[in-house]
Amino acid sequence: MDRRGEASHRSWSSSRSRGRRGRGRSGGGRPFPPPPSSTAAVNPTPAVTIDDAAPIIGTCPDMCPARERALRERLRDLAVLERVGGDPTRTSPSLAVKKFCRTISSTNVMASDIRPLLVLRETMDYLLHLLDSSEHPFETIHDFIFDRTRSIRQDLSMQNIVNDQAVQIYEDVVTFHIRSHQRLARSCQDSDVSSLCFLNMEQLTKCLLSLFEMYHVIHESDSHSKREAEYYSFYVLLHLGCKIPKMVDSLSLWYSQLATQVRQSKEMIFARNLLRCYQLGNFKRFFCMIEAEATDLQLCLVEPFLNEVRVRALMYFNHSGYKLQHHPLEHLSGILMIEVSELETLCRICGLEIRTSEGMKAFMPKQTSFSLPTSMPSNGIYISREAER
Repeated sequence: MDRRGEASHRSWSSSRSRGRRGRGRSGGGRPFPPPPSSTAAVNPTPAVTIDDAAPIIGTCPDMCPARERALRERLRDLAVLERVGGDPTRTSPSLAVKKFCRTISSTNVMASDIRPLLVLRETMDYLLHLLDSSEHPFETIHDFIFDRTRSIRQDLSMQNIVNDQAVQIYEDVVTFHIRSHQRLARSCQDSDVSSLCFLNMEQLTKCLLSLFEMYHVIHESDSHSKREAEYYSFYVLLHLGCKIPKMVDSLSLWYSQLATQVRQSKEMIFARNLLRCYQLGNFKRFFCMIEAEATDLQLCLVEPFLNEVRVRALMYFNHSGYKLQHHPLEHLSGILMIEVSELETLCRICGLEIRTSEGMKAFMPKQTSFSLPTSMPSNGIYISREAER
């Protein structure tokens, strides 16, 4: 642990305690909406949590403590990705990753059970490598990384580590949740996957709020993250899909208290302008901005919401214009950044009748059969720009 990390321990602890007392504001006065409710509040006498234990310095050299590996081998509690040769009773230091524990008794915590910062960095790199694996279904990989990244955050919290390296780890955790947000949304027709989408969004929101607090702490040491502006922009983009409580005027207040370089960054300007285009119904500008200005992660974050924007645009097109003025699907597909065949599927889901004239597919406006879908389709309907990346 470097000196900056040690110096920031006390500042981080006080910042987190202020955040727990008043979720609406961080230690530096930045307003945040309340994160999703915690089940811990249901139990008035919970077990001793990590906040009750004195800060320690971890000494575990592996991704999973030897004591935990042995216990989980004996209990056959090994994830598929941790097994040697598929054997549920055998693992190795290069495969096993420490599991998240909801409550930890201070009497059972030993330094050998906690991973130091360097090992946590190596563990995070290993988990990100697994994210692109094709050996197992993505839901299986996501479930594994989801749990193990929570354990990484837990080890950081137990040691009160807040420095540039810890911020980078949190940024990588947010990146994992954003990439998962995109991939899970593409297959969320299944009820089990839908629950994964919800839990993933819950942790994404919590990680972002914690990351913003960490930014504030390292600012006190005159340090900044190069990716800070982009990660602040994610919070604005989440308002597109009603994924977090609407803040109305408080979002503007939150924005006004950001650092000038963040407010004036291209990432934040893009996010604010995109939100404004959506609110004003300027769909052509909305999708043109995404095509021209969105970063890879910003695209991953907004893509699952794009079909809702497209449906809203179809509603506007249907209610406007004259009955004899047809809307060609080929023209609309260019505006809405979607393939013609996928747009046709979306139109039919909304109850719009598609007609073909002289080889051109189109729909007439003023169709009374139009209705908003009760569930938004996702399979096969992506942003066309994906093929270019």
